[in-house]
Amino acid sequence: MAPPTGSAGPNPDEPTLPAAAVPGGRSASGAGPGGWVRRARLLDADALRRVHTRIAHEIVERNQGAEAVVLVGLYTRGVAVARRLADAIGAFEGVRVPVGALDVAFYRDDIALRPVQPLGPTEVPVDVTGRVVVLVDDVLFTGRTVRAALDALTELGRPRAVQLAVLVDRGHRELPIRADFVGKNLPTHEDDDVRVRLTETDGADDGIELWSPAAVGEAGAEPGADPGRGKS
Repeated sequence: MAPPTGSAGPNPDEPTLPAAAVPGGRSASGAGPGGWVRRARLLDADALRRVHTRIAHEIVERNQGAEAVVLVGLYTRGVAVARRLADAIGAFEGVRVPVGALDVAFYRDDIALRPVQPLGPTEVPVDVTGRVVVLVDDVLFTGRTVRAALDALTELGRPRAVQLAVLVDRGHRELPIRADFVGKNLPTHEDDDVRVRLTETDGADDGIELWSPAAVGEAGAEPGADPGRGKS
């Protein structure tokens, strides 16, 4: 199920708090009584399209072609981004890169602390053994989602190499994980929220925004606004 329009989806790395009056009954973790305020619009639809094109070129250049590459998106928005990268590579390279989808819900290191919430079926159309697998996600934060993805990937075969592509790297890593291809490096505070909207998943215009917890009574605050998936 796609998350509410305008949000960047559930944040599986956030601590579970009592539910607040937010869409879908989710708690606005860290928001405080003042809600959330948009600090910056980082990328609009045109800028995001250029980011996809640049990352696609970097993937091909790094791997001296695309014949051995498999793109595997992490639910939810990573799958849509992977498909866009495959389309971009096909447009300039003339190669149709296989695209898969990976659900890491059962491989997370916090499954003993919260209910497991599968996001979709794991589907990879080719054998990954001996290939270069590029994991694709929207936001890289703690690195825990990527660690879970590496565990899940081992059950599908033994790739020759595994690389990571993300639209935004917002820092604050908790594990020694680094992206190979980054659309935008973004310094953030730990409580900030990077919200990604994609037409395929959100039914809204493409865009990436930075939101922060607002002080009580701060102008422009949206009490109960649904924070996006700021940790992965």
